[in-house]
Amino acid sequence: MNRDLRKTIIAGNWKMNKTPAKSKLLIDEIIPLCSGGGCEVVLCVPFTSLATAVDAVKSTDIKIGAQNVHFEASGAYTGEISAAMLKEVGAGYVIIGHSERRQYFGETDETVNKRTKAALSAGIIPIVCVGEHLWEREADITEEVVSKQIKLAFAGIDAAGAAKTVVAYEPVWAIGTGKTATSEQAQDACKLIRDRLAALYGKDTADSITIQYGGSMNAANAAELLAKEDVDGGLIGGASLKSEDFGVIIKAAMI
Repeated sequence: MNRDLRKTIIAGNWKMNKTPAKSKLLIDEIIPLCSGGGCEVVLCVPFTSLATAVDAVKSTDIKIGAQNVHFEASGAYTGEISAAMLKEVGAGYVIIGHSERRQYFGETDETVNKRTKAALSAGIIPIVCVGEHLWEREADITEEVVSKQIKLAFAGIDAAGAAKTVVAYEPVWAIGTGKTATSEQAQDACKLIRDRLAALYGKDTADSITIQYGGSMNAANAAELLAKEDVDGGLIGGASLKSEDFGVIIKAAMI
């Protein structure tokens, strides 16, 4: 982390978990764990819990995010949610291009770019996910894969827009598997992302962008990962559903 240059952000991705009532209970447990400052805490809840979550944190500094957004403003897109809808309900962040969205729902680098632009236009902060599969890492093409994802995700976005974006490095082989990149692997990948952003926008803009690690960060490994210069926070899956574990990660980010 380098708080002198950029914000530290710990975001919980609740995925398809928690009804509105259960979301409220978990948020009530998390609120006391966020005192002390030093990092921004974001809870990315299911669409059905957004209004409940926004209301639950209104007297706190916790931000609420969504897990997906459509790139069109409106239209015949049954089941989809627009950026304007998210904005009006109070979402300040949205996850875009998560590996599960890419794997199960046909998300592509092109639609990641479109969704990112839609979020920025609505004044919502995109958390853009990138990362390689295990076979790509074993083939030693992580650099090529991640570089391509960054270049395409930010195509047509100017420096001002890029500076309002968060990037999450999520090695696909570490999502929901219990496997975690070593702190050195995480640092190398996050540094690679920052270098690619610098090539696109210049060093000052790249240095201002928060880059999270998102591959099974948990209470046991958070401190080691967050100690790395270019790891500016975490996009937390399973551990964000356990208030005690999530609290440990938050505290590690505050140090």
